[in-house]
Parts: sequence; structure tokens; C-alpha cells
Amino acid sequence: MNRTVVITGATSGIGRAAAREFAGRGDRLVLAARSPATLAEVRDECRAAGADVLVVPVDVTAPGALAALADAAEAEFGAIDAWVHTAAVMTYGRFDETPAEVFDQVIRTDLLAAAEVARVALGRFRAASAGTLVLTGSVLGHITAPYMSGYVAAKWGLQGLTRTLQQEARETPGVRICLVNPGSVDTPVYRQAGNYLGRVGRPPPPITTPERVARAMADCVDRPRREVSVGRLNVVMRFGFTVLPGVYDALVGPLMRLAGLTDRPVAPHPGIVFAPNPAGEAVRGGWLPDVSRVVRSVGGVTAAAGSALLRRLR
Repeated sequence: MNRTVVITGATSGIGRAAAREFAGRGDRLVLAARSPATLAEVRDECRAAGADVLVVPVDVTAPGALAALADAAEAEFGAIDAWVHTAAVMTYGRFDETPAEVFDQVIRTDLLAAAEVARVALGRFRAASAGTLVLTGSVLGHITAPYMSGYVAAKWGLQGLTRTLQQEARETPGVRICLVNPGSVDTPVYRQAGNYLGRVGRPPPPITTPERVARAMADCVDRPRREVSVGRLNVVMRFGFTVLPGVYDALVGPLMRLAGLTDRPVAPHPGIVFAPNPAGEAVRGGWLPDVSRVVRSVGGVTAAAGSALLRRLR
């Protein structure tokens, strides 16, 4: 397709899956994230798929970093056709027990950096009268859950910001803004999250794959849509939150402790809120079974059972 696509947050989870997805579609890629070593790994993966790739180590919260990223992209490939923003951090803990500087940095990364991405990208798109911005929201931009106050506040803010930008974009034909809202996704972000709750977090079921979210993002660039929900229970949760708020609030705490937290204890720490952890970066978080291994296991059991049955029949 020969489009130029910028991906911020490209070294792990949804962002890394998106890099692979766009590489497979023949796009030119500008990949940005905090870890130079992991960026090099993702670059090699995408080049192996046949993509032209530029990597730019970037902290999305650093002043001027995103404008410099856009300049580098344009210098290498010309005009930017699409910008996919996936960079995000998370922390677990009661609001009053989470250090203020950690909470503030979650807001800075998940909301204010997304706003700066929009500011930079839309300026370039307006000048070219073309371009698609894809932002990564969450079902938690429509509902709430305890122990994740910073992330929830940021995603609610991003929901409002995106809706406003979409209204303003009606005045700029050719410029499209999309919001992709995943539910639980099998990424490393839960283990990489800051934690002041004492128990490691996990994605509550049902869990989808980052590859599915990446496909939704690529589809938005192909055929822009205002908002896309990825997750089987997203609509159900939003209905309960809106129509049955008392019931929802009574159930969400126990369900979060049961399905959203593991039993593994953990000492207080900021996770990757302030700095990356390259050792923990990957597409998948290991929360879903390895399907190929399951298939092989089932195949082996089936073959063994078939052999045993044949022996009995002889």
C-alpha cells in the first residue's frame, strides 16, 4: 500500500502487534518507543516482513519529542499518512495509597502525551488535507474499576478529547480520527504495571489477542471509523455501568479482586511508569494458552486414544 505509518509505543503489546500488522500490509513504518534495544528487535521483525522501517527512540512525555519524531518521519519517507498511538502505562493501587508522582505520570503518559500526538499529527494532516489518527482507548474509558484510578481517569479523558477532535475534524475534509477501545488483552502491561496493591494484576476474562486489536487499527486506517470496540463483553459492561449503576458498583469490586488480580504477592514499585523494562517487552503477556501447543497436545492425546482403541478391537 506504500503508506507511511507512525506507531508510538511500538515495542510491546498492541503497538508491537500493530507494527507487524502494518508491515505485513506493505506500509512504510516509523516506530517509536523508549527502549532502543527493543526497537531494533521490532525493526528486524518488520524488515523481515518486507517493510521499510525507521526507528526513533522516544519518550512520548518529553517536551518536543513528538514534533521531532514527526520531523524525522517526514525527512525519511515524506508525508505521514497515518499515526497509530498505543503508548500507555498502568498502575494498581487504591487512589490514596498510590504515590502522587506515579498517578501524575500515568495521566501524563496516557492522556497528555496522546493529546500531544494529536496536536502534532493533526497539524501535519491539516497541511496535507489528508491523514488518519488512530488513538488507543479502552473499555475503561466508558466504565470504571477500582484500583486503577490513574488509567481510568486518563482513558475517560481520552474518550472526551477524541470525541471533541472528531467534531472539529468535520471542518477539515480528508482528516480522520479513530478510537479503538479494547477490553482485556493478552499483553505484558499487567505485569509491567506499577503496583501499590500487593497483588500482581491480570486481564480479567474474556481475553482477546493483541493481534486482533492491531487488525482493528489497520482496518481503521483502511476504512476510518469513529470508534471501534474490541472485546466480547464490552457492550455488556457498558450497559450494566449505565443502566444498573448500583448493581454494577456492588459487583465490580469483588469481581476485580477475583478476576483482575492474581494471588501472587508483590512489593510496592512503579513498574514501567517512569522507565522501560526491555526484558518484559513482548507482543503477548502469556495470559492466553499457546494454541499451537494445545492443538499438539490434543492431537497427541487423540492419537494415543485411537491407538489404544484399535488395540482393544484387534
